[in-house]
Amino acid sequence: MRPAQLSCVNRFALPLLGLVVALGGCASKAPNTPPPPPVTYAEAILYNGTGQRMGAVSLLPEGNGIQGMITLSNGALTPGEHGLHIHTVGKCTPPDFTSVGAKKEDLAPLTVDATGGAQTSFSVSGTFSDMFDIDGASIVVDAGAAPESGEKAGSADKAESEAGPAAVLCGILYRKQR
Repeated sequence: MRPAQLSCVNRFALPLLGLVVALGGCASKAPNTPPPPPVTYAEAILYNGTGQRMGAVSLLPEGNGIQGMITLSNGALTPGEHGLHIHTVGKCTPPDFTSVGAKKEDLAPLTVDATGGAQTSFSVSGTFSDMFDIDGASIVVDAGAAPESGEKAGSADKAESEAGPAAVLCGILYRKQR
């Protein structure tokens, strides 16, 4: 090699070699711990009887139970209290959502504000394993407040008065991991 060529190689090769060595040193400083385990959670999109998206629900494990969050779009419901329930079947067939099966759990009442929207947290007893059997689970919001234990809703319709207000929003809960 001629001296001019050698100086050209040195001029480019040496800085490149320094960069490789520097980056190699950074790689050895990375933590040597495994990534955190995946977190199981559940989500549902709430639809009304005509198929319009009206809100969402998310569920995360917390201690020996599950913590939930529901968000409803403005205009989703009439202002006031509404029953909130988890049902035993993960199926929401509009318009009346009778496909949801039996109530698995009555949750705290949902209070809808003057805009017809809501955002609130709630607690669910049990675990995801308890909730998600072979046919899944769904979450339902009623047209009005759920009757107190042993009390019947003030409806002229006997079936509705025994069951409480009709379901107006429904979402299938999907179990996920992140």
